[in-house]
Order: sequence, then structure tokens, then C-alpha cells
Amino acid sequence: MQADQILVIIAAYFCLLLSISYFTGKQDSNQDFFKANKKSPWYVVAFGMIGASLSGVTFISVPGWVQASQFSYLQIVFGYFFGYIVIAYLLLPIYYKLNITSIYEYLNIRFGKVSHKTGAFFFFVSRVLGAAFRLFLVATVLQYFIFDTWNIPFELTVVFSILLIWVYTFKGGIKTIVWTDTLQTFFMIFAVLTAIYTLNEYFIENDIRILKSTELKNYTQVFFNENFLDKKHWLKSFLGGMFISIAMTGLDQDMMQKNLTCRNVKEAQWNIISLGAILIVVNFIFLFLGALLFVYAEKTQLEIPRMNGQVKTDLLFPEIALNYKLGAPLAITFILGLIAAAYSSADSALTSLTTSFCFDFLNFTNKTALSQKKTRKKVHICVSLLLILVIIVFKHVLDDNVISSLLTVASYTYGPLLGLFAFGIFTKHQVHEKGTPLVAVLAVVFTWLLHSYAPALLKGYVFGYELLIFNGLFMIFGLYLIRRKL
Repeated sequence: MQADQILVIIAAYFCLLLSISYFTGKQDSNQDFFKANKKSPWYVVAFGMIGASLSGVTFISVPGWVQASQFSYLQIVFGYFFGYIVIAYLLLPIYYKLNITSIYEYLNIRFGKVSHKTGAFFFFVSRVLGAAFRLFLVATVLQYFIFDTWNIPFELTVVFSILLIWVYTFKGGIKTIVWTDTLQTFFMIFAVLTAIYTLNEYFIENDIRILKSTELKNYTQVFFNENFLDKKHWLKSFLGGMFISIAMTGLDQDMMQKNLTCRNVKEAQWNIISLGAILIVVNFIFLFLGALLFVYAEKTQLEIPRMNGQVKTDLLFPEIALNYKLGAPLAITFILGLIAAAYSSADSALTSLTTSFCFDFLNFTNKTALSQKKTRKKVHICVSLLLILVIIVFKHVLDDNVISSLLTVASYTYGPLLGLFAFGIFTKHQVHEKGTPLVAVLAVVFTWLLHSYAPALLKGYVFGYELLIFNGLFMIFGLYLIRRKL
């Protein structure tokens, strides 16, 4: 597919998003921007959150990860489901009872302003990095297959991508996103199913019984229990996935802001539980696609794309979809799925980061309605510029598979949040607040030291994503040390 054809598809899709934004952003009120007036149907939120949970990382990077890890990612996804149960029946009732806009307001109520801002700061860092990871991946694909053709630098590709997202979210905010995410989830899943169907047709035409082939079986091992020291061991992956979902969904303003637009806590619980179940099925589909892609590459002797001299398995799906003449339907649906994946995570990130900064750092509730709107729009622009800067930096420092990098970084940045909320919910202790930021930083430092020296000190033990649990425990222990009597 030619670069100009791809650009036409992107333009048409963007016009569709603008149409949704026009109808959902007519009122341009703060209540609509931050909470959608709490009128979102739970099933619409749940379906849209699939796209936000998966994002461009899952769309491209999960299939690309199959070569290195087979289907072991499902071990993490099973953990996600049990994490969602904790979110539904522990965290959501707290958020709805307090009627808060930013979930980090809970920390202000429970501990005070310093803890509130500490938690909000770690969310802000976590979400900026997470959104940048996702957008970096999509911008890389757009650069490789479109803008390199016209000698447009990567930096302009990033600016273009963020600008499009800013345009359709600056008025409607979360109200717009609830509906655009629904559309984007549909296109993402439809693209993957189209890819599986197309590849299966290729195998049938070439008399390859793919489901019974040895090549496919080489990629489909789910559970790894041979070596507990291995990063992929099922128990480590399951526990890591469980706490990652609690932290990256339940303690994340981006994901929770959508849940808080539901009419009541019961509908929000239905939303999050159904999301956990659906994600198991959807991630299996993505992994199955990844296995088919690598078998196809072997059969056709396709060389995995390289970028800056390094093999990039993340680029295998787009390479096959766009350059290997498997038909226009696959190429078109891939582009739609790619853009949908990019926007479904980035648009909500822009809104949630704007919400968090306004409510958690700017004393937003004490401003007049007009002043709030002006402040909100300025913050929205500043967050967009920050994302552009971080994505450009990633181009020069990131060399691992993106989803692996994303989950590793989350193990560091979400640990203090996990510890703060756990200490607040499960103990009655108050803390000397001035020490909270220091404890949070030390928790991250000790986690890094543990990760770095564990193989040498623990006879080869390699930490996986269960590292987040230890990060949270370090935070809890530190808070206990600075506790004070009530």
C-alpha cells in the first residue's frame, strides 16, 4: 500500500472522530470534560475500555512478542482478571462513596496534602511514560511505512500524531472519549480478526494445515513452570499481572476516570469485571495472530524488519499487512486498527493527565467556572507538548520490545501508589507526611537494587513483573516507619 493511500485512510478516520467530538463536546462544560455528567452506559464504557486497555502496544507489540515469549503473556492476563475483581469490590466502592473526580483525592482525605500530591506525581510520571510508550510504537510504524517515504523527520510525525488527538479531545474530554473508544475498540478487534482470516486463507491455499503444524506449536506454550528462577514462571507472571492490573487500572486516573462516569457503583463493577473476562479472550486472539505471523514469515522467508540496525519484531505485523500483497482489505483494516489503537490510549491519557494536574496540583475546585475552563485548556496543551518531548527522547533510548519495557517501567512507577493506597485502606495508622515523598523515592531505589542484584544474591533468580509487589511492600514498610499515633 502506498504512503498517500495510507494517509487518506487516516484522514477519513480522523474526520469520523471529529464528528463524534462535535456532537459530544457541544456543551464544553467541566462536568462533561471530567465526568461525562455520570451518564455513561456501563456496557459502552466496558467495550471502549477494551481498546484503552489494549492500545497500540497490544495491537502490534503483543504479536511481535510471541517469538521471544510464546503465549506466556496469557499467564499475566489471567492475573489481570483477579486484579479486576479486587478493583471492583475494594476500590470502586471507596471512590463512589467519596464522590471524587481524581482518585488521588482519596489520599488527601486519608493522609493529607503531601501524600495526595506524592500519589498524583507518581501517577503523572507513570501515565506520561505509559502513553509515550504507546504513541512511540505507533509513531514508529507511521514513520517507517509513510513519512520516511517523504523524508519527513520523526519529530514532525510525533507532533502530527499528538495534534490530531488534541483537536478532538480539547472540548468534550471524557464524554467524547467514552464514545470514541467504543468505535476504536471495534476497529482494533476487527483488524485482528481480518488478519487471522487472511493468513488462514493463505495457509489453506498453500495446503498448510496450520492448526496441526509443528511450526505453530513452537509458539503456543502458555504455562512455564519448569524453572522458578525464570522470569516467565507462571506464578511470578500471575501475581505480577494481578498487581499490575490493580495498579495500572485501579490506581490509575486514566482508567478509573472512565469507570467513574457510570451511573452508580454497581454498573461500574459490572463494567470492570466484564472487561477482565473479555481481555482474556482478546489477548489470546492477539497472541494467536502473532504465532500465525511468525509461521508466515518462516514459510515465505520474510526477514523481520530492522530499524537503526536492530531487529524489530514489533514491525512484523505492519510489514506483512502493508507490504506482502495479502489483499487491500487486510492493509486497510490494519491501518484503521493501528490508528484506533493509538488514539484509544492516547486520547484518554491526555484527558486523565489534564484532570489529575488540575485537581491534584492546581487547587482547581476553588477557581470560578470560567477560570477552571481556561486553566483546563492550558493544561491540556502543556500535557500534549510534554508527551511530544518524551516520545522523541524514547527514539534515542528505547531498544527493547515495547510491551516488555512498558510493564517493567510500571513495576517501578506504580509501586509507591500501590503502597500508599494499601497502607491507607488496610491500616488505621496516620503518617508524618513530610516523609512520604522520601519514602516513595527510596521504595523505587530499593526496588531497582533488588532487581539489579537478585540474580547474584539469590542464585540466579530473575525478577519478572512481581517486582511491583516488592516495590509496594517497600513503600508500606517505609510508611510504617514514619507512622504517628492518632
